[in-house]
Amino acid sequence: MGEAEGERLAALERYGAAVGQAFQIADDLLDIEGDAATVGKQTGKDAAAGKATIVGVLGIAESKKRLAALVEEACNALAPFGADADVLKAAARFVAERKA
Repeated sequence: MGEAEGERLAALERYGAAVGQAFQIADDLLDIEGDAATVGKQTGKDAAAGKATIVGVLGIAESKKRLAALVEEACNALAPFGADADVLKAAARFVAERKA
C-alpha cells in the first residue's frame, strides 16, 4: 500500500479523510457521553468552552449515524486492496467504537 499510485492512492486518501472525520466525531461524542475515568480526561469541556462541534450542530443521534456512515465509507474506499486492507478496516471500526 505504501507505493500506491492512481486509483489506489485515491482510495487511501478517501480512507484517511473518512477516518479523520470519524475520529473527530467519536471524540466529540466521548466528550459528551464519556465517563471521565474511562476517557482519561475531563469530559464536557467542549460545551463548557462554547466550542462548535458536529455533535452540537447535528445532535447525538445524527452524529452517530454520520460516524457509522464514515466508517462504512472508509472501509469501502479500501476495496481495491482486498484482504490486504483488513487491518485498516479494523482501525476504522476501532475509531468509532473506542471508549477512551
